[in-house]
Amino acid sequence: MEMNGRIGMPPDAGEAAARLAILEILGMHSRGLDRCEATWIKSAYWEDAVVDYGAFKGPAHTFADIVVSALRSQYELTQHFLGNTLFAVHGETARTESYVTAHHLLEGGREELLYSGRYLDVLECRGGLWKLMSRTVVMDWSRRLDVVDERTAPAFADLTKGSDSEADPIHDFWPNSD
Repeated sequence: MEMNGRIGMPPDAGEAAARLAILEILGMHSRGLDRCEATWIKSAYWEDAVVDYGAFKGPAHTFADIVVSALRSQYELTQHFLGNTLFAVHGETARTESYVTAHHLLEGGREELLYSGRYLDVLECRGGLWKLMSRTVVMDWSRRLDVVDERTAPAFADLTKGSDSEADPIHDFWPNSD
């Protein structure tokens, strides 16, 4: 597999800037999923972008609204971690493969769905702005784990808690995050 034919070679300044912008888009997408903010998810996609999330294949902006509702109805919280990301940047288009591990705390907090897979993304730069054009989710494996919910245990009682709503501290910490 050729990745710009330069594995191990430092990218030039333009490609390095593109890679940083792309990583920010990928991070915003994960943040949107975890905070259940359709606006943040949509900000990562061009209006004409499409996704393949298995059960949903179609317009990315439609998916953003559907996934927020689905996440809120099935899980208390989620965390999507991006790992290795490989880039193939060719001018104003790029392809990336990113490893993803997603933790899903099921309602009641006694069970976790742990998902391991990859995102295969195509991105475009329009007017100097990078966004996703397409995403295909690849499942490598998943598993369910029993959870002992420690969020209210004395050792953690005073910690600020995360949420998939406006109550999450990110909204005050990063006030203009949309």
